Amino acid sequence: MLKGKKIVVAITGSIAAYKIPLLVRLLIKNGAEVQVIMTPVAADFVTPLTLSTLSLRPVIIDPFKSGTGEWNNHVELGQWADAMVFAPVTANTLGKMAHGIADNFLITAYLSAKCPVFIAPAMDLDMFAHPSTQNNIRLLESFGNIIIEPQTGELASGLTGLGRLEEPDKILQIITEHFIHLQVLAKKKILITAGPTYEKIDPVRFIGNFSTGTMGFALAHEAAHRGANVTLISGPTHLKVNHPGIHRVDVESAEDMLLQCRSFGPDSDVIIMAAAVADYSAANQHTTKLKKNSSSLNLELKPTVDILRELGTHKKANQLLVGFALETDNELENAKQKLKSKNLDYIVLNSLKDEGAGFGFTTNKITIIDNQGIVIESSLKTKQEIACDILDVIV
Repeated sequence: MLKGKKIVVAITGSIAAYKIPLLVRLLIKNGAEVQVIMTPVAADFVTPLTLSTLSLRPVIIDPFKSGTGEWNNHVELGQWADAMVFAPVTANTLGKMAHGIADNFLITAYLSAKCPVFIAPAMDLDMFAHPSTQNNIRLLESFGNIIIEPQTGELASGLTGLGRLEEPDKILQIITEHFIHLQVLAKKKILITAGPTYEKIDPVRFIGNFSTGTMGFALAHEAAHRGANVTLISGPTHLKVNHPGIHRVDVESAEDMLLQCRSFGPDSDVIIMAAAVADYSAANQHTTKLKKNSSSLNLELKPTVDILRELGTHKKANQLLVGFALETDNELENAKQKLKSKNLDYIVLNSLKDEGAGFGFTTNKITIIDNQGIVIESSLKTKQEIACDILDVIV
């Protein structure tokens, strides 16, 4: 999978830099073309001569080539690369990457990247756990970067804890799997719904729910990273799209979402209905604000169209349809019934009984059930990791 792939390996000033010559060797052995770039401090930990010899290319450290007056073009490098792998990444460089502080060649190359970027942090456990470091990692992840999580082990300080650079063979595996995923989903059309819907009562009030859209947006970004053409139909949310492969369509009500699903659904290879669509809307929407009075307010509701059922009814033979179920009791039985009654291929079950899962959390815990009765359970993970798990099953 790596034959002919152009990989930039970016090294920062961490003791874990001693592992990177092996990573470069593994990439070359698997057919990749490798260009190593380094911060000046990184050269104190591993020699440019070693890396140049292994990569078969001169290492780039400075913006200007020594003695010639020529410059190393970070923009061309960003266009050349099929992937950039930043390993190891110090707390200092994480902060610069997160906030665009381009004071060395490595950061300018990162800011010019037009390809997937893998970031593998390495530092002492207290530095890694510090809120500023964790905020920078979350920010970089929100930009669409792929974080290669550090491992627990013995650190340079002599302490043992979380912060150890992932091993080179594992980093190689993560990069390889990324290109495998790109091959499988390349040019596939995936429709994803996300967020809540708002059903107006009057110009200032609505019926809604607590969905933030985080799970649907994570699915959209992961599918786009894997090469899919994604249409994201989103209810009201503050979340942003950070990938050119995602076409976002904003809607407000269940009826709005239905119309867009009817428009984009027939041509989609995969449909993932992660939105929390309202089951009822106001039977009569008032054009002016309802005034408060001493008597009670009786609100008549009518059912909305079941979008998932309609998509299941009109599902084509070559389509995959994935639904979500959020349950509070009899979870598995209710999810299986929904899977069958709505003609789904998969259903993703959330239980509000699981701590840290459901609306308003950055984490989730799911059970995936397919139409053959196979059940796959996850542990509590970030919603980005859960998105990977769901797409792995779809792939």
